[in-house]
Amino acid sequence: MRVESPGSLPFRRAAARKARARAGVLSAAGLAAALALSPSDARAQMDLPTMAPTTPNGATLFRNQCAACHTIAQGAPPGQGPNLFGVVGRKAGSNKGFAYSPGFAKADFVWDEPHLDAWLTNPQAVIPNAIMMYSQAKPAVRHAIIVYLETQK
Repeated sequence: MRVESPGSLPFRRAAARKARARAGVLSAAGLAAALALSPSDARAQMDLPTMAPTTPNGATLFRNQCAACHTIAQGAPPGQGPNLFGVVGRKAGSNKGFAYSPGFAKADFVWDEPHLDAWLTNPQAVIPNAIMMYSQAKPAVRHAIIVYLETQK
């Protein structure tokens, strides 16, 4: 009898089959058998709980999507983008110590929720020729990031 080592492909495949069987994952044959059940048999199965929708966490979103370019700690030096500590309520393009793209010189507004939402949706529509590669299509994600930024002051 041949004994497979734990790292071999046949051993890993067998372990995966056993894990799927323990988890209740059906093979093609098992799926075909399940589909052949009568409606009364199907009703005997247990209802699965539904997942409640989760609210995006602004701090986690910032860390995963913004922190590659931006810092958020008070007094921290800028990264590729400006430090965003206290950005809400600050005039656009006014963070000392950061070299903004030329379009910011013409920006005559203070960062607030509507401006940040528009900015995160399409930065170049808010400030033409701005250098920001990120945009976010999902309103819930933008809102969570903005709410997080509002707390950073």
